[in-house]
Amino acid sequence: MSEKEIYLTGDRPTGKLHIGHYIGSLKNRVAMQNTGDFDPFIMIADTQAFTDNARNPEKIRRSLTEVALDYLSVGIDPTKSTIFVQSQIQGLPELTTYFMNLVSVARLQRNPTVKAEIQQNGFGEGIPAGFLTYPISQAADITIFKAKKVPVGDDQEPMIEQARELVRSFNNAYATDILVEPKGIFPPKGQGRLPGIDGNAKMSKSLNNGIYLADDAETLAKKVKAMYTDPQHIRVEDPGHVEGNVVFTYLDIFDPDKQRVQELKDHYTAGGLGDMKLKKHLIDVMDAELTPIRQRREAFAQDIPAVLKMLQEGSERANIVAEATMKEVREAMGINYFDTMN
Repeated sequence: MSEKEIYLTGDRPTGKLHIGHYIGSLKNRVAMQNTGDFDPFIMIADTQAFTDNARNPEKIRRSLTEVALDYLSVGIDPTKSTIFVQSQIQGLPELTTYFMNLVSVARLQRNPTVKAEIQQNGFGEGIPAGFLTYPISQAADITIFKAKKVPVGDDQEPMIEQARELVRSFNNAYATDILVEPKGIFPPKGQGRLPGIDGNAKMSKSLNNGIYLADDAETLAKKVKAMYTDPQHIRVEDPGHVEGNVVFTYLDIFDPDKQRVQELKDHYTAGGLGDMKLKKHLIDVMDAELTPIRQRREAFAQDIPAVLKMLQEGSERANIVAEATMKEVREAMGINYFDTMN
């Protein structure tokens, strides 16, 4: 097992990843990977994707390679990071089952992230049991690898806290210290969540308000031109509002020239700067950042069998680490009944 500190993070394969994922987590993962100080485990969470896509396995299967391509395109390197598929880790369902006995339904229902996603999905009274309990599965994902760091978006903080609670419950119940309490690693303040192009507080695949890492230059330009700005800024000469203006939110994040951004804000609020001119500038800024990502993605997409082989090999490596933890878990729980017979 690696002597470096393990970090674990991942995404559900329910479609291509968008720039909200990129800003919220992917960039941070790559930066941590490239320090050489960590042993990164990057998971494609297909089991979790089934919690609200159980009747659409083809969507998950198709998205598996899309997410893998997005990982490779942003700089996640399979020679430095272990990229693996959740369903291929044999110990995860077992550890999830043990964790389920250590948390109440009421506690799961109080999880703010779960509550928000239940409302967003419109489940009403028909919440799939797997969806309600996915924080337990997520805790198993983290703890089976003894990950101390979990780079995630800031909306995932309640999930990390739930994982910490489950670690404490397990260690207390079985008088052990084998499981590790994880710590969330969040993006810089103000950059944890990218709004959708429609002004919605969150960019989301389900809301169809995102810019995807795979979008070509024409699609990118079309989406930026449709961005929500200031509905009161009707004429070019009218003073405009920066707050709540999605174009300026994106410029704050993507434009490396902060002085230029401030000058644009001053010009806009004073009047005389049109929305379309502002959007054209944002298109140039974003295209400069996303073009290399797009080109790398297209190159990797030329050999899908190689991408799948990379996922298989990563899953095999991850299984070795996970099974070492499960051996300790079974011993702590006293259910390694037949070990002495071997």
